[in-house]
Order: sequence, then structure tokens, then C-alpha cells
Amino acid sequence: QARARSRRGARRAAPQRGRPLPGAQRVRRRGAMSQKEGKSKMPVAGEEVQVRKKTKKSSSSHAGAIYKVLKQVHPKMRISKQAMSIMESCVTDTFERLAKEASHLCRLTKKDTLSSREIQSAVRLVFPGELSKHAVSEGCKAVMSFNAARPAGGAADDDAAGAPA
Repeated sequence: QARARSRRGARRAAPQRGRPLPGAQRVRRRGAMSQKEGKSKMPVAGEEVQVRKKTKKSSSSHAGAIYKVLKQVHPKMRISKQAMSIMESCVTDTFERLAKEASHLCRLTKKDTLSSREIQSAVRLVFPGELSKHAVSEGCKAVMSFNAARPAGGAADDDAAGAPA
């Protein structure tokens, strides 16, 4: 009985022989010859089977930045994994909204380059009222401190530093 259970657990799903899988690659499998042709789910030796390529999932995380901000605001407070996951999805969603709006503005003005001006306009459109004003002023402050920290003589983003708040 234990032997039957271990066989059942180790059994893999048979490859489908219909349409190709997305991102699949055709390879020749070397396997044991099937005794019952057509009835077995195991591939016949030399038969082409589709194998899905492993794709690397992007793992950009804002967890470190979220944690730093938490420690600035409440030094003694901690955050659970579930709360961090919620914050992560919130930040990612906001970033995607801003990027979508900024790229839309680029397309409307027929510009190829996404500059701080488009980001600033996207912030004004995405965030409501007072929140957008605070976000724009914080963004201008961050761009100015970034430009001040850079060595002189580099290509400067002039429209960002002089942008009205």
C-alpha cells in the first residue's frame, strides 16, 4: 500500500499533444518504449514533446523603502509580512497608475522622452487636491537635492529643478 501511494504521489501529468504552450520549446525526449502504442500517456522514445521554458519572475520590491519610512515615522513600530505585502501592492499600483498616465501624456504631446514634467503632470492628474500639491512639492525638493548632490558638468534635467510647485 505504501508503495502504491509513493507511485501515485510521484506521478506527473502527461504532456499535452495539442496546440503549443506559450513560451514552449520543442525537444526530443528519450524514454522507454511504450508497450501499448496510443494508449499510454508516457512519451514514446524519439517523440517530440513540448517543454515549457522556465521564466524568471521579476522581483522588484519596495519593502526596504517602506520599512525605512516606517522607522522614520514610528521608530518602535514593526510591520507584519501580510501588512508589508499590502503596502507593496499599494505602492506598485500607484507607480503603475503614474507611469500609465505619464506615458499617455507623452503620446499626446508626441514626445519620445518621459521627463519630470510629464511625471509632475501625471501626479496632478492621478492624486486628488491637496495630496497632489504635497506630492509635487516633495518631488521638486527630491529632484533639487539629487541635482545638488551630482557633480557639476553632467547633463542636468533643467525642467525638473525649475518646475513650479
